[in-house]
Amino acid sequence: MAAPAVTYQSLRNQILQSDLAPVYLLHGEEGYYIDQLVKLFENVLPPEEREFNQYIVYAPSTPMMQAADLCHRFPMMADRQMVIIKEMQSIRADEVDKLQRYVLNPSPKTVLVMVFRGATAKGKELMAAAKKKAVIFESKKVADYQMAPLIDSLIKEKGLRSEPKAVEMLRDFIGSDLSRMYNEIDKLATILGPGATVTPEAVERNIGISKEYNNFELVEALAERNAVKAMKIAEYFKSNPKANPLVMTTALLYGYFSDLLIAFYTKDKSDHGLQDSLGLKSSYGLRKFKSGMRMYNARQVIEVIWALRQFDTQSKGQGSRQDQYDLFHDLIFHILTARGDLGV
Repeated sequence: MAAPAVTYQSLRNQILQSDLAPVYLLHGEEGYYIDQLVKLFENVLPPEEREFNQYIVYAPSTPMMQAADLCHRFPMMADRQMVIIKEMQSIRADEVDKLQRYVLNPSPKTVLVMVFRGATAKGKELMAAAKKKAVIFESKKVADYQMAPLIDSLIKEKGLRSEPKAVEMLRDFIGSDLSRMYNEIDKLATILGPGATVTPEAVERNIGISKEYNNFELVEALAERNAVKAMKIAEYFKSNPKANPLVMTTALLYGYFSDLLIAFYTKDKSDHGLQDSLGLKSSYGLRKFKSGMRMYNARQVIEVIWALRQFDTQSKGQGSRQDQYDLFHDLIFHILTARGDLGV
């Protein structure tokens, strides 16, 4: 039976309990979790031991054979030493592979942490050795559909409760920037206090997201084909471009209408069936899809998806010189008036 995958939480607990293996390899696209784990490793040794027994080196300026030599040293007046090699994604695979021999036969007195931040680890020989001898943590990007449950769990970890709309507002505004998400939730926990509820009003007041003019409300307005509300939000975005980048808005609209198309072609259209097909963790998120299914048909949704792709191309200056917010206004009008003409 394969060993269970190492999770951020399990590895975090292991480090905090000082139950350490001789070799760790941290890699993956999501830099936030790697940064947090490296900080924990940097604080394993007591402060008085770090000067002589902790080595933090950077791969681009440190040959890997030199790093291996550090690992073979004996700790000075301590039980173990820590060697952390950062930025290993910046060097060639053949240089990385020079650590293979050490990883296969590591010193029991050394904890070696190899860090490939924001990238998959390179070096076939090193990876083969690491799979035999090291603890490997892959920090994967959080998928869009996982963000809302993650935000909800983070809020609960802080001893707070949350309203679904507030969670959606945080997800839409911050996106998948985990570092910022953690910081904003920490801020809310400090301001609101234990046991409080994170409401849309609290998010608007403390994070600067308008509860009336945001991507969440725009999706809701388009799902209901509420032209007045959708156009007001589009105008607000135009007057506040820095707070409302259209790249994020377009991605969210594309995600919604793509999922709406899935809903149309799902055989089991019960609440449970739709939740499963759309990967929703609660029935709250179904509201906008049920509205969309009442207000559009499948052909109209396909036309909307085509319009979103065309907008994405033109907003980048390909085939149009119009201001992107003027193009966005036209896009909203197109969505609201889509007839299902697949000859577009």
